[in-house]
Amino acid sequence: MRGEPKDRRVGIEKIDAWPCTLSLDMETLARARDHDPRHPLEELWVTTRSLNPTWEDPVTMAVNAATRLLAGVDREQIGLVIVGSESSPDFGKPMASYVHRHCELPANCRTFETKHACYGGTAGVMMAAHWVASGFNRGKKALVVCSDQSRTHLGKPWEYVLGAGATAMLIGDDPQVLAYELDYNGFWTHEIFDTYRPTSRHEVGHADTSLFGYLEALEGAYDHFLEQLNDPDFDYDAAFAKHIYHVPFGGMTFRAHKTIMRRYAKLKGAAMREHFERKSKGALRYNSRYGGTYTSATFVALMGLIDSYDDLAPGDRVSLFSYGSGSCAEFYSGRIGARAREIVGAAQLAAALDARRPLTVAEYERVELARTEAIDRPTYEVDRAGLDEHYEAAYEGKGWLVLDGVHEFERRYRRS
Repeated sequence: MRGEPKDRRVGIEKIDAWPCTLSLDMETLARARDHDPRHPLEELWVTTRSLNPTWEDPVTMAVNAATRLLAGVDREQIGLVIVGSESSPDFGKPMASYVHRHCELPANCRTFETKHACYGGTAGVMMAAHWVASGFNRGKKALVVCSDQSRTHLGKPWEYVLGAGATAMLIGDDPQVLAYELDYNGFWTHEIFDTYRPTSRHEVGHADTSLFGYLEALEGAYDHFLEQLNDPDFDYDAAFAKHIYHVPFGGMTFRAHKTIMRRYAKLKGAAMREHFERKSKGALRYNSRYGGTYTSATFVALMGLIDSYDDLAPGDRVSLFSYGSGSCAEFYSGRIGARAREIVGAAQLAAALDARRPLTVAEYERVELARTEAIDRPTYEVDRAGLDEHYEAAYEGKGWLVLDGVHEFERRYRRS
């Protein structure tokens, strides 16, 4: 890339994730719905999805992801907490306030929430990165958490791309995981109705609008990136060792890759597929098991990329594309940090996903209906929906945040 960015070290110092403790197999779900079981596996590239028991929600996921991240971190060094989400249980009170309290962070700390569908997580990370780069952080670091869960869509065609999960990142001036190149970020905004959540219960989507909105935003953000770069000889394939694209479902990232690569190379069929597998598909390692993670999708993909490619080395440049329905997108670049493989490996995300309790379709439906029934109720105690043994095995005595219930709309959380 011509014109190397300014010597400004800002990025992800540490990253971790909360994989949830329940899972549902997509092939099993397809058979139960009398659908072709190859559809979720071969077209959507989703094998399982994560979901929450009724005592978990976006707040508990956010805190639990942050709890994993903050082990061994000096919490007095955190001066900013941002939570990106489109799933907050409250229209006014930000989830960042719960993260701040239950992670016992210092009082002299800014806290807020960012929302723009799936782009909300990247929005939070970029706000944090620019805060650090500005110097007004006064040596402090930012904690950015992304946390989402899908609404209930039993029997709907898009049931296979739903999911839940959270990621947590420490943003500072010692980017051991990923160093951002903030000089070149490209943005794109266009108001559309592709997917949206107009009430606390509904999640509405229009497949074609969403598909074409994503690809239009990709090209718009990438063109803006090229404008900032101002290099007529720029070669997408040569400039980046690997590529990450927003993951509403895995198959969409292959379409994204083809959209940009066709500008530079006449690859067709098997050649394009091989190129994608070599440069990007490894990023789906964990997304394919989570299902939809919304604001976390790009960062789960980053962890998958680092864990999947042995030829990815410190200093290698990667491209990242984030998209949020509605719509806003950002195309940006970063360099792999010196300890990226060590830090991502220490998160043991594969093992955590393996540890999830698989549900039958009947159990899954019971959990989802119990959660939906509690939405907007001013007072209730959590119904464990027949999963008491799972609570004892996966939570009791482990110190994870859980929801006990709601009293006059006040949510009551505690450590297990």
